[in-house]
Amino acid sequence: MNDSIAKLISQELSIPLNQVVGTTRLLDDGATIPFISRYRKEATGSLDETAIQSIDQRLKYYHELEKRRATILKTIESLGQLTPELAARINACWDATVLEDIYLPYKPKRKTRAEVARQHGLEPLAKIIMAQKGDDIEARAARFVTDEVPDIDAAIAGAQDIIAEWVSENEAVRRSVRKSFSLDAVLNSHYVKGKEIEGRNYEAYYEFSRRLKSTMSHQLLAIRRGEKEGFLRVSIDIDEARALRNISRIVVKGTNEASQLVDEAAEDSYKRLLKPQIESEFAAQARVKADDEAINLFAQNVRQLLFAPPLGRKRILAVDPGFRTGCKVVCLDEQGNLLHHDVIYPVAPHHDVKGATETIRTLVDRYNIDAFALGNGTASRETEQFLKRLRLDRRVEVHVVSESGASIYSASKIARDEFPDYDVTVRGAVSIGRRLLDPLAELVKIDPKSIGVGQYQHDVDQTRLRDALQYTVESCVNSVGVDINTASKELLTYVAGVGPVLAQNIVNYRAEHGAFASRRDILNVPKLGPKTFTQAAGFLRVPTSDNPLDNSAVHPERYDLVNRMAKDCGCTVQQLIADREMRNKIDLKRYVSDTVGMPTLNDIMRELEKPGRDPRQGVAGVEFDENITKIEHLKPGMVLNGLVTNITQFGAFVDIGVHKEGLVHISQMRMRRGDNPSRVLKINQAVRVRVVSVDIDRQRIALSMKDVD
Repeated sequence: MNDSIAKLISQELSIPLNQVVGTTRLLDDGATIPFISRYRKEATGSLDETAIQSIDQRLKYYHELEKRRATILKTIESLGQLTPELAARINACWDATVLEDIYLPYKPKRKTRAEVARQHGLEPLAKIIMAQKGDDIEARAARFVTDEVPDIDAAIAGAQDIIAEWVSENEAVRRSVRKSFSLDAVLNSHYVKGKEIEGRNYEAYYEFSRRLKSTMSHQLLAIRRGEKEGFLRVSIDIDEARALRNISRIVVKGTNEASQLVDEAAEDSYKRLLKPQIESEFAAQARVKADDEAINLFAQNVRQLLFAPPLGRKRILAVDPGFRTGCKVVCLDEQGNLLHHDVIYPVAPHHDVKGATETIRTLVDRYNIDAFALGNGTASRETEQFLKRLRLDRRVEVHVVSESGASIYSASKIARDEFPDYDVTVRGAVSIGRRLLDPLAELVKIDPKSIGVGQYQHDVDQTRLRDALQYTVESCVNSVGVDINTASKELLTYVAGVGPVLAQNIVNYRAEHGAFASRRDILNVPKLGPKTFTQAAGFLRVPTSDNPLDNSAVHPERYDLVNRMAKDCGCTVQQLIADREMRNKIDLKRYVSDTVGMPTLNDIMRELEKPGRDPRQGVAGVEFDENITKIEHLKPGMVLNGLVTNITQFGAFVDIGVHKEGLVHISQMRMRRGDNPSRVLKINQAVRVRVVSVDIDRQRIALSMKDVD
């Protein structure tokens, strides 16, 4: 890796150079972020995943910049215009915008007005005018009149077209215009006449004007969507007169006739070439910034949803509620395998409470059900009341589970392959039950964009969104760890270093040879070599192994070290895990080596304390008001229990049990100055809210968290 890149990354991220160098070497060698952050702390100085991801992103940026630089050098060289000074300047440039400015005069051009003027032989005249040393321009221009240039005015106009292009390619001019946009750019949005009614969702942006740098991400994304749908006209504007004065100071060198023509060309250059280019550039930068904020918030929400606590090894009766078509019921064992499916009709219009009660009682007894998982969709509140009123011979808790994305899973190829003999209603109910059993294992089967959290996720850059969500899901999966003998292909895909092909190979090997007996057996999987094993092994668990370390986050490369600790203590590894006092007597400094430092040793000791511990916390729930089940039941001033379902930059959406989420606007939250909703609230957090207003026609509920106990 280029040493300059490491220094640049170190300066940009304020991370010591030695830590950046150690991290980039591992990344360039193909190591994954979860592996580096967990098992190579000595090399990175114990950088966390976020810091390593930032280094990875900047490293990719500079690698792409190096490729672009090579292309530019090759192109200019092919034109015979690459001087040693120009090559040195290009090689020393590490800013993509500046690099493109340097390249601009040499960049192959389309048939522009300036290019046409050159073809007509007017470039010498343009140089004469640009020199600004005389007043008899018409006399000089007369020499350039030809069949293609009919008169003096045409000659001068053509020369000015060339000058306008030169001005637009002048680096100092471009810097000046960029500075004006950076300081003064204003985003303006207006409605398209005749579409006021149709585009009323964008009414807030019909006469919108705000400094570009202070425009919020959600505002910019909404305006972009309104522009794309044809309801808004959008522009980014600056003080034109000031911008033109600044350009004139750079390119106009006198007060003669030639200088006047240059000044006119500069104005044309700004209006026709520079402003559209720089406006597009700043619009793109604003889009990137808005996308970054929206993607980061979406990734945070997805992480919280994936990290929702599992119920654990319980037998689940899952219910996908419905009115006319009834409630689909499935029974699942502790691993989420389908045992039985049925349909009950306890709510309107059937009201078969007796039949539904008998069915549920029978299923609870037959399959030793521990918990109900109830989808939060249509008829959820009515079905919840039915379930809670049941008198059963054993205690069975009711848990309401988000249905977001369940229908997408039920119709997917993954679901069809898993349940080829069942229809989508059964598959959807199974997904609901499994979300209670282990949210992470089930939600990885669904495109993260469809999970139901986020802000304008379909409007942002889809490649960057996919990469961010891929990283988020991978981070969550590896933080929790995966039982290799029960994990689905989809879950295994996200294990560090594995991917879809090896995940399928693992599942195929497991089906053919039975459960893995140890971590070492993983090396028998086709195409899973030592390098992949090193990346993945620490995140794969084998609970049934004779070696207790196989069900822990201790990496196999450190087994000998733990065995040596146990031997020095005069016990087995199992005894070392069971005896805290014995572990406390270990002098870790004795085990420090060239490759193992205190960070790794401390991680090992924490893991020996609770091998394979799950970082997700226990299941929490919320009790909705039994008397409030529809939006029509709501009245301003009511204080209700709610559950946070989505967090955006402008507020949070809260489920209060009426089949329609309410919005707690950022102005209605209790926050310190400078805070944002994602810093004070979490997905699935139980909250108390007050109803501010209800718009039944538009199905909108405004909520507040202020002045609420």
